[in-house]
Amino acid sequence: MTDITDSDGLTAATARLLDTVDGLRDDDWPGASGCAGWSRAHVIAHLALNAEALAGVVRGLADGRPTVMYASNTARDADIETLAARPADEIRGRLRASADDFTAALTGLPRVAPDATFDRTPGGQQMLARAVPLLRLREVEIHHADLRAGYGHADWPGETVVRFLERDVERYDGPPLLAYATDLDRTFALGSAEDGAVQVSGPASALAWWLTGRDPGDQLTSATGEVPGMEGR
Repeated sequence: MTDITDSDGLTAATARLLDTVDGLRDDDWPGASGCAGWSRAHVIAHLALNAEALAGVVRGLADGRPTVMYASNTARDADIETLAARPADEIRGRLRASADDFTAALTGLPRVAPDATFDRTPGGQQMLARAVPLLRLREVEIHHADLRAGYGHADWPGETVVRFLERDVERYDGPPLLAYATDLDRTFALGSAEDGAVQVSGPASALAWWLTGRDPGDQLTSATGEVPGMEGR
């Protein structure tokens, strides 16, 4: 699995997110985001709570007391709804505080065993602790773009785009596909690379955006004339 062990990219990504959120007017917060059913306030609330949850996971593992990320999906969703209904300044402050808390917690990651895992919810999906920085980077960058506030997937740093593509290649479990990044002259094989696999081509950032289940618009082309839909992430 492709992980990141340093926080340089994450630090910069978080700073960009905070700048965007600081620039939102109060009447921007109820506006629709790129996440179905969520306003911008919901997305920002989710980002704050996600940072708090991941910080708790890292602290728990570092202290020898494994901790789940969320008590349940229902509790997670309810917490997002509750925070999203609060005043914009309160949500903004919670996001900034959670970013600081996550950064502080991450210093304990070297004390965690390399093969340590945690549950997203009790008995649910298991994830590697060493992947936490990359998990958070994805949350920050993808949902920053979901805010539709002047920052999009085309603004993602090149190294970040490649990390996302490499991760999604490893996790993909659908029909074989070839994703050709025209700006990198590089092909990413999704599923078993076999003769006849459909090739989807376009800029690397658009491919990475598409693999999250989001609409790449007209940036991608397919040998069949139709770009397959991806499961949302």
